[in-house]
Amino acid sequence: MNPDFSVPEHPSVLVVEDASSTSDMLAMALRFLGFDAHLVPMGTEVIHEVRQRQPDAVLLDLVVPDLDGTEVCGRLRAAGIDTPVIFLSARTAVEDKCHALAVGGDDYVTKPFDLTEVSARIRALVRRARGAVRPAPASSRRLRAAGVELDEGTHEVWRHGTAVQLSATEFALLKLLLENAGQVISKAHILDTVWNYGFQGESGVVETYVYYLRRKLGDSGQSLIRTVRGAGYIVHADPMGM
Repeated sequence: MNPDFSVPEHPSVLVVEDASSTSDMLAMALRFLGFDAHLVPMGTEVIHEVRQRQPDAVLLDLVVPDLDGTEVCGRLRAAGIDTPVIFLSARTAVEDKCHALAVGGDDYVTKPFDLTEVSARIRALVRRARGAVRPAPASSRRLRAAGVELDEGTHEVWRHGTAVQLSATEFALLKLLLENAGQVISKAHILDTVWNYGFQGESGVVETYVYYLRRKLGDSGQSLIRTVRGAGYIVHADPMGM
């Protein structure tokens, strides 16, 4: 198997939890799994620590002593920081997950969790984020459908000629849909392809990210991404729809 050069040998991770023996053990366990983990006990310190350490990812508890985790994530995104964020929480309600993703989170892991799964999710997000900043190849491929144009090399997206800013995860999802324009793509296939691992049936994350794409692309009437009930999603095959 060829090594994955898009992920560093020891990805750096900020663990944002309260200062407790549990959070210390989590940071220690991540170091054992090959991560360069640093513990940040207060939400107000996160922006400073991210700018200083430039981590590959942030593990963010939904409950931290001084701020709600969603507020911490919102502040990161408002500051223009797009470092991948994985929420950790004991809350399993769909609305909690959707809200965490809506403020800019990239993933959501419920407690208790398996550390090997968390490790896989971190590496998948780092791989995707590093792919987003990869230099454009000499012959960059562009995908077009229903008024949307996507440049694989530069990771730029336009809708009817207007630039649209997408996160690395949103870009990967849109790319998959455009590559398969005119075909129904199941939620399971989207999870396996975009997230690079099984998501244990939590297909709600796909619905949430499709919602984000529609909102950012002005697709409220599903003129671009159509839901096929019980089957998945389809992008209308209209390469001349610019």
